[in-house]
Formats: sequence, structure tokens, C-alpha cells
Amino acid sequence: MNKPLFEKLLATFAKEVGAGQSRIIVLALDNAGWHGPERLRVPDGVRLVFLPSYSPEFQPAECLWPLIDEPVANKYFDTIDQLDEVIADRCRRLNRKIIQARTNFHWWPKSHAPN
Repeated sequence: MNKPLFEKLLATFAKEVGAGQSRIIVLALDNAGWHGPERLRVPDGVRLVFLPSYSPEFQPAECLWPLIDEPVANKYFDTIDQLDEVIADRCRRLNRKIIQARTNFHWWPKSHAPN
């Protein structure tokens, strides 16, 4: 990923959702290097809001990346289909207990199951 590609993705996104003068889209982003606002062309109708650094509670899925990366780290795949198969298998093996351990923050609202 890089800024030129990110700019193209933003332009496509803006077009697909109809962003413009009459429709403003606020997009929350982390602080990845290619997300940075420095010299980034942002389409009309799109406003970027950057999450504070080190705030995984705003994006709980960020805490799951290490679980997904584990079976593919430092490995080579001949095809994207092989990579996809390994990641899909890993996702199937993750259970609720493993995911909750990574994403339940002490302040997260607790659900109340009906009696």
C-alpha cells in the first residue's frame, strides 16, 4: 500500500458512495504511513478523521491482526489463492473465546442476555 494507491482507492470510494457537495462522508482512519494527510489528495465530499495513536479500542479489529498474521508471517505463497486458503483456514479456527480475549476491553459495554 502506498499514497498513490490510497488516493485512487479514496477516489473510487468517493465515487461509489456519491460523496460531494451534497453528501459528506467522514472516514475514520488509523495513522498508517499512507493514510497521512501530508500531500494526500482527498476527494471532494470526503473528510478524513485520524484515530489517536495506540488506541485499539476505537478499532477492535486491529487487535486481531496478530492472530491472522501468525500462519503467514515470513512465508512465501506462489499464488494469491494459496494465501487466501491459509488465511481462511486460520479464520475458521479462531473461536469466540480467542477473539473476545483480544477485543473485550474493561470499559466495553456488556450485553445482557434475556432471562
